[in-house]
Amino acid sequence: MMKRIAALAGIALMLAAPAFADSGAAEPDGLIFRLAIFVLAIFVGYYVVWSVTPALHTPLMAVTNAISSVIIVGALIAAAAGSGQEMTSDLWLSKGMGGVAVALAAVNIFGGFLVTRRMLAMYKKKDKAGDASAKKAGAGK
Repeated sequence: MMKRIAALAGIALMLAAPAFADSGAAEPDGLIFRLAIFVLAIFVGYYVVWSVTPALHTPLMAVTNAISSVIIVGALIAAAAGSGQEMTSDLWLSKGMGGVAVALAAVNIFGGFLVTRRMLAMYKKKDKAGDASAKKAGAGK
């Protein structure tokens, strides 16, 4: 596992190297640096999620649902930004991105609840066909 993380860190540094290259700028290119961090986060997230045991999957989904609920609060604040101000292009962008963030976080929350519900249903005892018919017959008396 440590070899994989070291390899991922090396890839991220290779991607971020152009940001630190001497291009005559006073500071490194922020876009390339952020892109390198984003790529590293994708790889680390992939390895973390796929190394989780099935027993821990449901609690992990509950935590990610809680994080998404915090994200949706921030997205609602961003969507409501600039109330009572003149609508400039920056304000339209802020409201639009806030709306997109609300939609994506809502999909994440509801999808997480559906996955959690399905995972919990896997651990329930299943009734045998004979037991279910006996219970129905006994309920009619």
